[in-house]
Amino acid sequence: MKKAMVLVIGIFILSSCKDNENPIGKWDDIIKLSTKSVELTAQADSVTITTQGDWWWVDEISFQDSTYSYYNREDINLESDAYSINEDAFTVERRDKNTLFVRLKENNTGAERTMLIGLEAGDYFDHVSIKQAAN
Repeated sequence: MKKAMVLVIGIFILSSCKDNENPIGKWDDIIKLSTKSVELTAQADSVTITTQGDWWWVDEISFQDSTYSYYNREDINLESDAYSINEDAFTVERRDKNTLFVRLKENNTGAERTMLIGLEAGDYFDHVSIKQAAN
């Protein structure tokens, strides 16, 4: 009986030490996107997405079968409040501290195109998923 009591008390102590509310390395949503999913027409189309948080940057962009990373590029300062990322089929702009603008050129591929824009704010990661209809 004494061993069972020690075991129960030990389990209680160990489980009470675990911090389920605030695990180390897990941040709350500090970007707070106005939307995380967008559907665009096959024509050249764009969307403006707002954030409540103002400390974030574009981490990477996946478009179709390609992934683009913009760290350590001399032509793009991810730490600034405004920058533009221009690729052949799309433009992604951080227009100010709270505005992400995305423009896709006309989709002439005959198939739906997908884009995933990864955003980072310290130890918090989020994304915007964009689908562009086929023509």
